[in-house]
Amino acid sequence: MNSRVLIADSEKAIRDLLFTRLEEIGFHCYTAIDGDETLKLIKEDNFDLLIVNVNLQKRSGSEILEKISTISPKTLTIVITDHATVETAIDALRKGAVDYFVKPFDIETFLLRIKKIKKFQQIISENHFLRKEIHSKYNDHKIIGDSPAMQSVFKMIKKVANSSSNILITGKSGTGKELVARAIHINSNRAKLPFVPINCGAIPENLFESELFGFKKGSFTGATMDRDGVFKAANNGTLFLDEIGEIPLHTQVKLLRAIETKEIKPIGSSSMVKINTRIVCATNKDLLKEIEEGNFREDLYYRLNIVEINLPCLEERRDDIPILVNHFINKYNQELKRKILGTDHDALRVLVNYKWQGQVRELENIIERAVLLCDSNYITINDLPPHTCSDIMASYTDDLKTSVKNFERQHILSIIKRVEKDKYKCAELLGIGLSSLYRKIDELGIEI
Repeated sequence: MNSRVLIADSEKAIRDLLFTRLEEIGFHCYTAIDGDETLKLIKEDNFDLLIVNVNLQKRSGSEILEKISTISPKTLTIVITDHATVETAIDALRKGAVDYFVKPFDIETFLLRIKKIKKFQQIISENHFLRKEIHSKYNDHKIIGDSPAMQSVFKMIKKVANSSSNILITGKSGTGKELVARAIHINSNRAKLPFVPINCGAIPENLFESELFGFKKGSFTGATMDRDGVFKAANNGTLFLDEIGEIPLHTQVKLLRAIETKEIKPIGSSSMVKINTRIVCATNKDLLKEIEEGNFREDLYYRLNIVEINLPCLEERRDDIPILVNHFINKYNQELKRKILGTDHDALRVLVNYKWQGQVRELENIIERAVLLCDSNYITINDLPPHTCSDIMASYTDDLKTSVKNFERQHILSIIKRVEKDKYKCAELLGIGLSSLYRKIDELGIEI
């Protein structure tokens, strides 16, 4: 989209010259002959750039500068004047102008400066967009859950976010430990600085030290250039060490020293490097048991575990499963270009009662599969993997009559939900008369 420029100058020759030349290089231009018209246009429309003469008629350019910061704060301003003084220039820049030209000026130099300003404006816009995307993706509201267990987690995140204390996040694999780490970072005063995640379980044992602390060129075979480690990359920001229990003992000693001294020494270097890195760790292991077995240093554990945030497993927060299911359906509707409205009653009952060994990650995978395979508006049991349905079958009794009643009740409820409580349509789909449907509703104690 072309940048929109407002040229405000009482001299027609200047307006026409700037209008013509800026249009030629891709700007979309408007003009104003005095201060009143300039303010009127700014209030009515959005402009990326204002070129304004300080000596504008009716209202001065200086007055326009004072008002534009309130009326249109995103508009950048360039000031033109007929008679320059140091005081005039300083006043304009203090009031928010990004550049300053004195008549007569070289038009080619002027256009070159305009292009640079446009590039700067694009960078600002891109940075704003990226920040918005990051916050949208990783703010704590994306950690889904209304259960008491998750509300406790949210409260803890808010309490610890703005401190510099090291945090240990514990919980089973798939519970969302990295999301919590990102939420801590995003809600901290380091939010605009780097968040660097590293999975300690994916690093070969002989590469731990170089990954954490970096190395100098020639320090070992294959070190063809200097390279920063993750501590340096996360300097002033947050370093997230996932699966911290996988770090070998000989590296734990050096990690402990780095935390205590706030200094690191790259491999092959003779000097220490100061760092200001907040550490957030995560593990699915019982680190106290690892300490007893000699696999993890006790002193390192207490350095890392200033505050522990334990994430509940899905079994402890079953009330959140329907919310998570809807969240993932919406997510994969967008990604897979589908229009699934939800789950029927039986499918949701399966999902709520299933023993989620893989936690939230497994639930998300199953919903992605169901959204992809579903042939109707609602996910049914047929869209779920067969092994997920074994738990619901256990809820039926050996008594055939009772089991049939249970099935009838659940089936009628799922159809009623699908047709949005339209009893005529429900009876039609069930292949029974309306009076028979009312009798079944009464016999089975169905509340609509």
